[in-house]
Amino acid sequence: MAAMTGLTTRPLYDSTDSLLRFAMRADATLTGLCGLAVAFASDPLASLTGLTSFQEYSLGALFVLGGLLVFSLAAVPDLRRAGIGVIVANAAFTIAAIVAAVAIPLTAAGVTATLADGEPVRARYLVAADGARSPVREALGITRSGPGFTGGPMVNVYFRADLGEVVRGREFNLCQIEHPDARGGLASVDGRFRWVFMSPGPAADRDWPALLRTALGVPAPGLEVLSVLPWRAEMRVADRYRDRRVFLAGDAAHVMPPYAASGANTGIADAHNLAWKLAAAVRGDAGDALLDSYQAERRPAGWFAADQSARRTADLRAPVTGDGLAHPYVLAAGGFQYPAGALAGDPASDPEPVTEFAPAGRIGTRVPHRWLDAGRSRSTIDLAGPGWAVLAGQAGWDFLPEGQVLLLRPDHVVAWRGAGPSDAEQARVALLRGAPVPA
Repeated sequence: MAAMTGLTTRPLYDSTDSLLRFAMRADATLTGLCGLAVAFASDPLASLTGLTSFQEYSLGALFVLGGLLVFSLAAVPDLRRAGIGVIVANAAFTIAAIVAAVAIPLTAAGVTATLADGEPVRARYLVAADGARSPVREALGITRSGPGFTGGPMVNVYFRADLGEVVRGREFNLCQIEHPDARGGLASVDGRFRWVFMSPGPAADRDWPALLRTALGVPAPGLEVLSVLPWRAEMRVADRYRDRRVFLAGDAAHVMPPYAASGANTGIADAHNLAWKLAAAVRGDAGDALLDSYQAERRPAGWFAADQSARRTADLRAPVTGDGLAHPYVLAAGGFQYPAGALAGDPASDPEPVTEFAPAGRIGTRVPHRWLDAGRSRSTIDLAGPGWAVLAGQAGWDFLPEGQVLLLRPDHVVAWRGAGPSDAEQARVALLRGAPVPA
């Protein structure tokens, strides 16, 4: 098949093209946010030294990042040159003038964020990924829904102890400890020296070294408690993901109990969904309706992940029951189907099952994973991103028969299903413009 304007068309058997894989890891997340191929410098601090003010750049989008700094700061200079601004809040170390935004005046032309030191930063759009207590969300008066706290007080104890010999031959990521005096969960950080013990109850007035040794069942000489963090499981989802030129992402948009392990994945999926849409808007390729689709798609997805997480508990052995409980692979593989958004047709006419994992290339879902070569080095998921792609069916494919094609968005979501690449191009143009897709 030939390539068309703005759209890459690839049959399933094509293995000649070089693709940018969207890697869901910390150093690649900022690249995914911006839809850019960023060359990461080896020294993030050196890469920021000597940069001039944010004011010297005409920013296409501004990102406020909060919480633990998992994004590579080395990307910041490249993002600035590309017209993307980044404010790092609550960073592990301080960079002069890169701090949390404290005021966000909105105008028809853009956003001005005033930094804590008084410096204004102007951009066409702002993405608030500034954590569960999001000052940006609060400043905009965006409310949240959900039951709130879903359990009692918990404590995470991060400690160091050499347990290499103790766990040899029975390594684990997470195990449940049922000692009557030290119940809880033990998570491995590096499999030998660093661990996290999750215990119910308050943090104060407890002899943590003694309790940890009781839970471990060994003397653990040299055990050192590094931090003690009290917390409570909570489910809350923002009622709006967009306020004019400001978008919420990550914990700013949704918080959920950790028991389905969906919090980080859901936040990354927010960024994956929003990045290409902002890029299209900044380039002038898309209208405002495409940006509206972020809320239409991601808020239902955020509620689904949070609700599914709230149905589960910290007890790894407790049966998880109830109507509509999602199959674990649906949660792990992003199997939620968008009910509306930048999609052609009505997803409800061909609903994706939730209680079983049966991906079939339905509209509004992530394209099913299938290996494209005998060496298992390339997948159908690799075909889309950072641009759009058409996936052509072949004989023997269970979800896409010969003679049918799928239009894949840059975030791997099936936007349209039909019979020919030329129709797929028409659908792509209409979706970008927010216009009806030709029948």
